[in-house]
Amino acid sequence: MIAMAVAYIQSIGGASGDMLLGALVDCGVPLDILRQELYKLNIDGYDLSMTEEIRCEVRGTKVTVNIQDDRRRSPQELYGIVEDSSLPAEIKDLSCQVLGALFAAESHVHGESIDALQLEEIGTLDTLVDVVGVISSLAYLDVRDVYASPLVLGSARPPQWHNGYSVPAPATLELVAAAGAPIVADLSIHEGAGELTTPTGAALITQLARFSRPTMSLNKIGVGLGYKDPSEFPNALRLWLGDVDELEVSTSNETVVLLETNMDDITGMALGYVQEQLFDMGALDVWYTNIQMKKNRPGILLSVLVSEELELRACELILRETTTLGIRTRSADRYVAKRSMTSMSTEYGDVGIKIKFLSGIPVAAAPEYEDCRRIAIEQGISFQEIYTRAVTQARQQFLES
Repeated sequence: MIAMAVAYIQSIGGASGDMLLGALVDCGVPLDILRQELYKLNIDGYDLSMTEEIRCEVRGTKVTVNIQDDRRRSPQELYGIVEDSSLPAEIKDLSCQVLGALFAAESHVHGESIDALQLEEIGTLDTLVDVVGVISSLAYLDVRDVYASPLVLGSARPPQWHNGYSVPAPATLELVAAAGAPIVADLSIHEGAGELTTPTGAALITQLARFSRPTMSLNKIGVGLGYKDPSEFPNALRLWLGDVDELEVSTSNETVVLLETNMDDITGMALGYVQEQLFDMGALDVWYTNIQMKKNRPGILLSVLVSEELELRACELILRETTTLGIRTRSADRYVAKRSMTSMSTEYGDVGIKIKFLSGIPVAAAPEYEDCRRIAIEQGISFQEIYTRAVTQARQQFLES
């Protein structure tokens, strides 16, 4: 069995870019290596330092980004620094993805386009150092998948001064909402601690991680510390570094939820509409089963598989759009084979191919239905002919090479 390195981010007392850097350094990323990777940005005006400290009897590493150049840069300038750097292409892409999520959240909060956005705190170099530093450090540790616990945002409170911002920060909430990320409930120990999860921390975790905890063999634990030092809890983040067996099951420890309801008085048109709406919402699967109900009436069993985050929204939609009066729910674990999408050139045109992997080895390849359908209609060729030839070519190209 092939082992794959994974990381699990546990938000104990918040999450920020520097806390993630601290946890990664605590997990074994040498500070000099981190500096070398950041040097590829071709910028100066900052330096890194680290200290080991104790918070509420928890030892951890605090990485500080010391800024000499505190000029606020625009989104375009920050993108440009990354794109013009000598970083590997994958690091560039992920960094721009995280920055893009951050800018989109700020844009929505302020009601301005990204091009017109004037960045405040996140426009300084430490945002760039945090984002690129975390992604480069994960690559150094050869982490293939990242998972995360629910986020600790801190006690919600209104602004405390004129033109101040609320806690959690608006951009943090936008990022959490956009990702459908789970959050920890308000706790009394967080009262008065202020902001615990920053926009940069939220952007990194929501863009890089899945909110679940895999079955894994633990190798190392790293603890990253923030700048706060409350008396009742550590302002800390813990990184679990370990391996999963690549039966390449990304076990969606995402415990999924199965929703079921029986109906005998609904039209086929309504059923079709509900299925479309559920898929548009993000349901993992929707299907119907013919059943026999009370008084020997034929009926339909509607079954819907959703993530825990979508459970309530899906139930509301079913109750609103169907004739049912109630819905049964139960949790289920599921195993999901790794897959990737690619494009394949055929004699008819380009066709999308979905490839399934087990233990890192491709075991199945299937053409996308919509591409084959489009080509059949556009070229007046039999769908079966296109699909069969695409299957044969995909197997030869991706499974037998």
